Amino acid sequence: MTPVTPLKEVVEIINEEGGEILKLCYQCGTCTAVCPWNKVRNFIVRRIMHQGQLGLIDFEDEDVWLCATCNNCVKRCPRGVEIIDVMRALRRAVTELGIAKVPDSLRITIKNISGVGNPLGEPEDKRASWAQDLDVKLHTEGTEILYFPCCIPEYDPSVQRVARATANILKKAGVDFGILGNQASCCGESVRKSGNESVFQRLAHNNISALKEAGVKKIIVSSPHCYHALTAEYPKLGGSFEVEHVSQYLLGLIKQNRLVFTGSVNKKVAYHDPCYLGRHHDIYDEPREVLRSIPGLELVELSDHREGSLCCGGGGGRIWMETKSGERFSDLRLNQALEIGANVLAVACPYFEDSVLTQDKSDEIEVRDIAELVEMAL
Repeated sequence: MTPVTPLKEVVEIINEEGGEILKLCYQCGTCTAVCPWNKVRNFIVRRIMHQGQLGLIDFEDEDVWLCATCNNCVKRCPRGVEIIDVMRALRRAVTELGIAKVPDSLRITIKNISGVGNPLGEPEDKRASWAQDLDVKLHTEGTEILYFPCCIPEYDPSVQRVARATANILKKAGVDFGILGNQASCCGESVRKSGNESVFQRLAHNNISALKEAGVKKIIVSSPHCYHALTAEYPKLGGSFEVEHVSQYLLGLIKQNRLVFTGSVNKKVAYHDPCYLGRHHDIYDEPREVLRSIPGLELVELSDHREGSLCCGGGGGRIWMETKSGERFSDLRLNQALEIGANVLAVACPYFEDSVLTQDKSDEIEVRDIAELVEMAL
């Protein structure tokens, strides 16, 4: 990379984001060894860390935007360096100071989120359109559960089936639930990881206000990214709520006999551990227990699973950036599932659903959210 003279403002942003921890890095190379980009190209995290220490980052280099925040490097770092925070700081410096170009697709997406609260740029009043024929109510004071689907299952027609399946399951189980509807905005988790701190702060405060106004106590989410925002980031901003991922809540319903399976799913199913459910929050068992409870379903493990799961590549805002054919982790994941004879890849994150559309293997393997598989057996 070409050395760039450090700016005072850059140093201030990096320090504000915890950049002092860079001094702990002793260039052991562990982060580089475990980075999923090594499977498709030569991306050296250690090089960026070293240049960050010396203030020589070339902000024009695309490497600044490659990190998918999968947390594998953080989990393995012997010095406890929060490398994700370092990458977020570098991106924030680019975004706030205008010292380099933000990838076009990301810039347009952030503009959409900032303007209308969702990455697809759809009208705000269409957020609840996925549920218009399902008789799903708005959450009000006294409603037991808020279902917070995520922008992708709400707006993307190809992924709306995830939100619809979840709503149908909750209705069949007799759960008293509602949604925020047009009052909700993007949770902002990936917005923050892409360096847009001011946009994240506004989204978070708007959502916290809407949640409190609706009297929300407990939330279930389809997206691990929403889970992370609501459990790890919102409490620091004054928004503390009880939160469960859908897989956790469904397991509870099954154990309480509120969900009774009357059908079967005779499929060989491999489960993909999402980074933000697994490595970020250590939720590995509940999704598998739900799948094992489905009659007829045979659960098999991928070669990379649990703590070693291969990232789908959608985190850190990369779901909104261009990824070259042959460098898409989700494609590698599909091939891993096919190698072990699975005819269904079960997921628990709508980001994977969106990423996998880049490779059509629908004649060989299905990609299904856990909620969809549960619904099939009811």
